[in-house]
Formats: sequence, C-alpha cells, structure tokens
Amino acid sequence: MHEMSIAMAVVGQVEEAAEAAGATAVTSVRLQVGELAGVVPDALAFCFELACAGTLLEGAALETEPVPARARCRSCTADWATGMPPRLICPRCDLATDVELRAGRELQILSVHWEDGTAATPTTAATPAPAPAAVPSRAPIAEEC
Repeated sequence: MHEMSIAMAVVGQVEEAAEAAGATAVTSVRLQVGELAGVVPDALAFCFELACAGTLLEGAALETEPVPARARCRSCTADWATGMPPRLICPRCDLATDVELRAGRELQILSVHWEDGTAATPTTAATPAPAPAAVPSRAPIAEEC
C-alpha cells in the first residue's frame, strides 16, 4: 500500500518544518489530492494516523481536498472533466492526439497548523509555490505516486 509511504513522506516534511519553526505540536495538515493521483483517501488517513505516532504530529487531523481530473483539447480548446477511469478523448472533436491533462494528479501539502513554543494559538505554515506548470504543484509529496 503506497499510502503508507505517502503518509510517512508527509509526516517527515511537516515535522522537519515544524521543528525548524520551534513548534511544540502539529494540530492539522491539509493535503490536496487529485482524482488521478492513485490515492485512496481513507487508506491515507489510516496510514497518516500510524505514521504520526511518536512525532510532533501525533493526534493531528488530516484534511484532504479532492481535485477533480480535467483535460483540454489543444486542437479545438474543449475542456472537460475526465472522470474515473479518465476519458482522454475529446468529447467535441473525438481526438486523443493533442489532449492535455490539466488537473487531477495533484498530491501536495496545502497548509499545516501547529502550536509554537511561545503561544497556545495555532500557527499556519503555508508551503511556498513554485512557478505554475500545466498541472499545479506547490509541494509535491513524491515524484511518482
């Protein structure tokens, strides 16, 4: 189950950032999960809870934000929801030769809330966003999922 390796990568990245910021506990992590990322949200939530044990993230809530898969035909500019399994043939011109997958592969950390050592109020750490690509990717969890 690759959800465990994803959960462990998320916990590792978040724990490293939280420790560097002087956090005493992480209260929540919000992930963006594309429809085509090959991740089962319930399995990821189960693995996340296990991966958090004994870390700054122990007891942290995992929130997942689903991203529907979308494609665009470069020939006729049609844009459509691909669904699952993905339909990668243009519904307008019936071509599959020049189709661009625009969304649905995301797997990234959107935000983290933690408590710092000086205050009891949660702090949000937003992950910086690199230049946008064809499919948005702010903080990839793994190159291949």
